[in-house]
Amino acid sequence: MIWQRALEQAVRARTEVYRLEMSAVTHVDVAGADDLAAAALRLEEGRLIELYRPPVPLSRVLDMFWPGLSGIEVAQS
Repeated sequence: MIWQRALEQAVRARTEVYRLEMSAVTHVDVAGADDLAAAALRLEEGRLIELYRPPVPLSRVLDMFWPGLSGIEVAQS
């Protein structure tokens, strides 16, 4: 529930880049990655969700199932 609320806030925000601090997150399952991809697809052109230090498996799942998805950027530092 918290994850979906954060993603909904990202979609509704009026900023070009919405940064999600994820360094304390240890796991996001495929359903959570699907929620993230769906949120990214709802973003207006030119906007993105920046994932700051997400769990490594999340980056791999995104690359595997949603390669080249615009709207999501991963930042490690």
